[in-house]
Amino acid sequence: MFIIAMILLVIGMKKYHFRTLLIVVIIYAILPKLLITIYQETLASGIMAISYDGNGKCDFENVEEDLLNGECNLVLHNRSNEAVSFDLEFLDSFSMEDEVRMESLMNLAGPYSITIEAKREKSINLKELLDLSDVPKHIDGGTSFNIHIKLIDGETTRTL
Repeated sequence: MFIIAMILLVIGMKKYHFRTLLIVVIIYAILPKLLITIYQETLASGIMAISYDGNGKCDFENVEEDLLNGECNLVLHNRSNEAVSFDLEFLDSFSMEDEVRMESLMNLAGPYSITIEAKREKSINLKELLDLSDVPKHIDGGTSFNIHIKLIDGETTRTL
């Protein structure tokens, strides 16, 4: 639809085809992120006002056969004017064919209750010793980037 709209815009213009096309493309590239930030800073409340840059990292190190050290680091930003409390759960970043769990192993020690003050950015560092004796398919170690998380506030959930 966007491409069709751009073609119709160029056909409908008698002058300045290229300039108009360039301006529209730049606006459509910048506008969504700007609108999301404006919404989170003005109208959003609760977990809808939480932003996450997607640069989380989890490290897993094998201690024994069914024990794993898990450490996850991520940064969340509360853009509202009120403190926000929620539970945090980890989601596996990608679905592997044999369904081996990685980031979601941190949920064995969770969910994690987190509170972020108004207009604050909070660096979250979670370290856990994970007992994997009841987990059939799991990793033995490794590092994962671009962590996917779920925020839970009562009946409201948000996946980031």
